[in-house]
Amino acid sequence: MTSETNFKIRNITELLFPIFYIVVGIALVGYFVIENLAAPPHMLVLGILSLITAYSVFKKEKWALPLVIGFFFTGITFGIITLANSVALQTFSGSVLFHITLIVYMVLLLIASVYILIKREKFS
Repeated sequence: MTSETNFKIRNITELLFPIFYIVVGIALVGYFVIENLAAPPHMLVLGILSLITAYSVFKKEKWALPLVIGFFFTGITFGIITLANSVALQTFSGSVLFHITLIVYMVLLLIASVYILIKREKFS
């Protein structure tokens, strides 16, 4: 009995980016749920968009590229606005880790988006 899998993953870097999108999606949806649905609704939308993007990048669908581009712009906008509001409204003593996490998120989002756009010919 042979098992035929339809995975198109050739190396580990192609698996890291869907994992990144999954982690971001779970974090955003999880935060929305933990706050008893009182968190801003755009976090839920971004989380769901991230999970859909992870699926499309993992399966290498042709509609993954517009999702990656859309999530890049919305994610970077979310990160910049959140970072700017946090810096303007809070002291640095309690939120340095939060600021570093937002900066790392935006850098990883940029790296993932650029890598996927460079490898766009692999998406059928």
